[in-house]
Formats: sequence, C-alpha cells, structure tokens
Amino acid sequence: MDISALRFLSSNAVNEAYSNNGLSQSGTETVSTEQNAFGNMLTAAMENIGSTNAYLSDAENEEIKWAIGESESTHDLTNALQKGNISLQYTVAIRDKLLEAYKEIMQMQI
Repeated sequence: MDISALRFLSSNAVNEAYSNNGLSQSGTETVSTEQNAFGNMLTAAMENIGSTNAYLSDAENEEIKWAIGESESTHDLTNALQKGNISLQYTVAIRDKLLEAYKEIMQMQI
C-alpha cells in the first residue's frame, strides 16, 4: 500500500505507517531503520527457534508421562504432539525460504 501521497497530513496513523515501513517523511529509507528491521527479524527468528524447541520438549514430556502412566489424557498428548509438529514444520519452511533467498542473492550478477 503506497501512502506517499499522504505524507503532508498530520495524522498519527500516517506517521506510524511511515515509521513501521522504515520511511522518513521524505519517503526515503534510513539505514538505521533497515538495521533495526534486520535485527528485529533475526530476534524473531531466534525466538521462533526457542519456542519450537519448547513445544518439542513439551511433546516429549507428554509422551513420557503417558508412557509411564502418569497421565491418561490422550487429548493433552495429541495437542502437545501437534503443536510440536506444526511448529517444526513452520520453522523448516522459514529455513527453506531463507536458503532459497540466499541462493537467489548469490546468483545475482553485480
């Protein structure tokens, strides 16, 4: 969505949209905002890996509880396994897309 025509309005919503997209009021990108965006993306990726590990650990704990008879709830076991599986699939899909983008960048001619 291009909101560059609205840059002279004095609305907080427009100013927030510019700052969220890394644009200054003149419409140019700033280097520090790009660095912050990459840092935020990297932080989010690391948090995603951490949450994936937590879901997989919870699934393993539920399997152990169910196997030794501590828990009789197959519902909890199924939920934990599905959360772990979906989270792992999501993480792998993101990794694949990142590798695909990296390969495409490496093949670019300068």
